[in-house]
Amino acid sequence: MHAGFSRVDRVADQIQKELAIAVQRELKDPRLGMVTISDVEVSKDFSYADVFFTVFPEDRAEQTALLLSNSSAFLRKWLGRVMKTRTTPKLRFHFDDSLVTGSRIDRALRDSRPVSEQE
Repeated sequence: MHAGFSRVDRVADQIQKELAIAVQRELKDPRLGMVTISDVEVSKDFSYADVFFTVFPEDRAEQTALLLSNSSAFLRKWLGRVMKTRTTPKLRFHFDDSLVTGSRIDRALRDSRPVSEQE
């Protein structure tokens, strides 16, 4: 019998939820801006977790990635305390540009329609 989610998926979901809380409550750096943890992908051996985030405004993405990467040891230690797992994966942060790309595509499609269809 196959379970709905694998253990890797369940751990990734838990990491996403816990990191969202940690970034908002534990990281006090005002340069972070409005950060949202959009997805987490955990390796099969639980050694790494790729954490995808969005930030508003988008022009702070590079700075935010650097700040989160510099905080990864603190966040990993914090995760180790709140999650009851044997190992805590090393965190790698990546800017999730899917929202930016989606809005750019939406704008291009809207601009390409004839004026009579837009109303």
